[in-house]
Amino acid sequence: MSADTVLHNAKIATNDVPSFVEAIAIQDGKISAVGTSEKILREHRGPATKVIDGNRRTVIPGLNDSHMHIIRGGLSYNLELRWDGVPSLADALRMLKEQAQRTPPGQWVRVIGDWSEFQFAEHRMPTLDEINAVSPETPVFVLHLYCRGLLNKAALRACGYTKDTPNPPAGEIQRDGNGNPTGLLIARPNAGILYATVGKQPKLPPEHQINSSRHFMRELNRLGLTSLVDAGGGSQIYPDDYAIIEELHKRREMTVRMAYNIFTQKPKQEKEDFLRCMKLTAPGRGDDFYRCNGAGEMLVYSAADFEDFLEPRPDFLPNMEKELKEVVSLLAANRWPFRLHATYDESISRMLDVFEEVNREIPLQGIKWFFDHCETILDRSLERVRALGGGIAIQDRMAFQGEYFLDRYGKEAAARTPPVRRMLDLGIPVGAGTDATRVASYNPWLSLYWLVAGKTIGGTSLYSEANRLSREGALRLYTQGSSWFSGENGKKGAIAIGQLADISALTEDYFSVPEEQIKAIESVLTIVDGKIVYGAGEFQKLGPAPLPVLPEWSPVAKYGGYGAPLDGRKAAGAGVQYHDTAESDSHGCLHAVHQVLVGGRAAAPRYSDFWGLGCDCFAF
Repeated sequence: MSADTVLHNAKIATNDVPSFVEAIAIQDGKISAVGTSEKILREHRGPATKVIDGNRRTVIPGLNDSHMHIIRGGLSYNLELRWDGVPSLADALRMLKEQAQRTPPGQWVRVIGDWSEFQFAEHRMPTLDEINAVSPETPVFVLHLYCRGLLNKAALRACGYTKDTPNPPAGEIQRDGNGNPTGLLIARPNAGILYATVGKQPKLPPEHQINSSRHFMRELNRLGLTSLVDAGGGSQIYPDDYAIIEELHKRREMTVRMAYNIFTQKPKQEKEDFLRCMKLTAPGRGDDFYRCNGAGEMLVYSAADFEDFLEPRPDFLPNMEKELKEVVSLLAANRWPFRLHATYDESISRMLDVFEEVNREIPLQGIKWFFDHCETILDRSLERVRALGGGIAIQDRMAFQGEYFLDRYGKEAAARTPPVRRMLDLGIPVGAGTDATRVASYNPWLSLYWLVAGKTIGGTSLYSEANRLSREGALRLYTQGSSWFSGENGKKGAIAIGQLADISALTEDYFSVPEEQIKAIESVLTIVDGKIVYGAGEFQKLGPAPLPVLPEWSPVAKYGGYGAPLDGRKAAGAGVQYHDTAESDSHGCLHAVHQVLVGGRAAAPRYSDFWGLGCDCFAF
């Protein structure tokens, strides 16, 4: 039978048997055959078949993030200046200054997470003086993880934070000796003040939100992502804030498959909130591109196990168990899958007490439930998770916060944060992801690097060999593993006959490149449902044309997404790597040197100064 598409002459990792093949055939959005190039071309090429020469590229099943916030993130993606992947603070501040000059009155420049100071050559945070210097008039908000936010003076005025503004219940406004806000907001005891500050910033109109969401999906396609599970999020109300993605689904303009979870929004009214949502949707409602996945990651606010390794571990109030049991019992009685954000074993053990009590009254068997994160979960809790049939979705938050965890808890505790190998040894379903977009970057290759190398993005080693994964093992977690969490195991995650035709061809051979180069991998050809959704390099003409960016002054229009090269333009299809050294210029000032490797070839070096040293000269 002739196929719709044949991809041949490639190194195709199947996640199945055999492990690698040369060619595949695609028919009606599914894999219809695998084998040698000769066999597939002979048996499946017809007059109307699209034949793609893979050019010996490594091809993998499409990556699947088991925990992301794409629906919320897509609404503001075009408004955000991305520091993730930027190699120096000097370059980050230069980008901030340029964007402030491009941003019209009434709008903000915002850097909403996804970066760590340890990725910078300077290994430090920007100062408030530096942010005020590069943007004296345009409001600027820089979110750092979920622990603090930096506001320049213009943003303080826009927010109305003054000497007379009291600290909110969930945060601290840092003040100078005269009681005036400095611009530093601290999450203490949780990130409520940071959420509130994001909420004060202008939003895009619906037309631009549609464009923004499409750009975010295209950016994920560029990195080889084809599926994800959306974990809801604070200030993401169902169904109001899902209208944009619903419209894109209706238009058939989605290029990433997503199953969504519903996150409760009303403290002390969580049960009523879920009862309302149960009248509007149900688990499984939708199709392979967009459908309801269940409840969570927040079930009740009293069980908010907030992670901020700069602060002491929070503890739950005594009423947590009662409130959590009420909601979990409702979900179990209605056979709703659920997920729950959980960082510390002290919290997880109390949550498991509730789940076990519910299970005795309403059996959880057959209901897909799981924890998210589980950085410090202990073996006894893992065994309880297994006994209840639960899973664990892990994310690379430690790649961004590992240095803070080491400082507070020490190397021995950090060595199993989370204990991935132990989870797998116990047979617990495990899926990989990022928790993007406000803490870790959405780039799946940083997460794969973290799983394989056991290091933070700043290069700090966290794990011994005993808690690291092989490249094949890490890839399985990011494909087959994650499919369990949306109830699609066996439907996607492998390049096998009958599975969904979601694949990515890579810039580099993931299985053989040096570990440090894993972080720089991108896709040059991404196929979803048998259709090409992204093409670059030799496949650029096969893919859809780039979208215009709305609004025109958007940071995305100038810098693109993750790892934008220093000249502000994306190198189509080429992995961008930065190799940093230090040199002194003719003035005796120290500069960070970034040698940019595009497609494996060295481009002209770029020199940027260390702003924090007070140097005002640039060398190019």
